[in-house]
Amino acid sequence: MGKASRRGIVITVLTAVVLALGVGLIWFQPWKLWVDETMSEALPTTPSPTAPASAPPPTTSADPTPAVPRTVASGELISHEHSTSGTVKVIRLPDGTHMLRLENLDTGNGPDLRVWLTDAPVKQGEAGWHVFDDGRYLSLGKLKGNKGDQNYALPEGTDLTKYTSVSIWCDRFDVSFGAAELTRI
Repeated sequence: MGKASRRGIVITVLTAVVLALGVGLIWFQPWKLWVDETMSEALPTTPSPTAPASAPPPTTSADPTPAVPRTVASGELISHEHSTSGTVKVIRLPDGTHMLRLENLDTGNGPDLRVWLTDAPVKQGEAGWHVFDDGRYLSLGKLKGNKGDQNYALPEGTDLTKYTSVSIWCDRFDVSFGAAELTRI
């Protein structure tokens, strides 16, 4: 084997290693392990900007629309793939729309994290890591921050009787970072 041939092999191998490293960095986003994103959204008291004021409220009960925001379901987050804590609330706003609120959220950061409303049971430990995409789930969007307080509008017509839990879901790796069972109030 000549010098030119060995040099070509070395260049090819180095190029493949650099390309694989670049793809791995983009896929896993390891820097997020050291970067926290804190969100501090206030509880809205006026109509949600994503839901029209004339929209009918999601199906929950025959209760009249309250004059102030009212919690209709809540739960405490437990840890799954990453240490996770905080409170989850489903809140009915004065305009009849509903939103999901995360309060005092503290979880790991990661790639492609979502907030899911699901019908899956919340299970402790590794048994609960992968159950939330097995049944019905509704993605409320990307997690706005891995710490703090944040709000997610529920789509018009969401039937809250069909959802029993919330998961902070890593869509990239199909795993729950943490979840909460919702208890109706």
